[in-house]
Amino acid sequence: MGYATVMVNLALDQPNEARLEAACQIAERFDAGVVGIAASQFSPPLYFTSGEQAQNLIDQGQAALKSRMAELEAQFLGAARKRAKSIEWRSAIDFPARYLLQQARCADIIVSGGHSDAFSDPFVGANPKDLVMQAGRPLLVVPDTATWLDLSSMLVAWKDTPEARRAIVDSLPLLRKAGDVTVAEIVETGDSHPAALSRVRDVAAWLSRHGIVARELAPEKSGGRDAAAQLDRIAA
Repeated sequence: MGYATVMVNLALDQPNEARLEAACQIAERFDAGVVGIAASQFSPPLYFTSGEQAQNLIDQGQAALKSRMAELEAQFLGAARKRAKSIEWRSAIDFPARYLLQQARCADIIVSGGHSDAFSDPFVGANPKDLVMQAGRPLLVVPDTATWLDLSSMLVAWKDTPEARRAIVDSLPLLRKAGDVTVAEIVETGDSHPAALSRVRDVAAWLSRHGIVARELAPEKSGGRDAAAQLDRIAA
């Protein structure tokens, strides 16, 4: 099992270089196609206007959005050309989250940027929290400062829930590419350390049957400091 189609969500008002690079690297590693996607809805000004003046304002706003999407299409094509098995561009004048969630059916994994309080306008950006809960596809959130998709070490933050079980299944293709995998569950107050260790051992054994060698870790919470320190060492 791998990723055949990667979808990368481009933002109108945020940097896109990091997410484009990550999407292209995934496409190269899995010999996959890439779908670039962008959407925005014209946000009318707060002051009131009507009639011909209002229509002119709407027309100008939509024309500006179409121009910006054309720029994003050119950026996407320039980044993805010759790096993916196939490339496709999709865009619309629509709310970004709604449009992306509709189009997610065509992809195996979605690559998007992080959420910032400075960029929280639902007319121009899709919040990763909405995508991860509603897309029905794995979501890779890429910080704007990232330059390389480093899969040498991967940490599975385990909690014995249906969501975690679904997430690790969706992550199998990436986990197979990792050099070092650790499955960790932080022992909550009142929980049993042997029980937590038994759970992560089960997960590691399940991964081994998929060809992935993983270590088990179940640090005590101890106010969060000791567990966080152990996880930080792994992440580093």
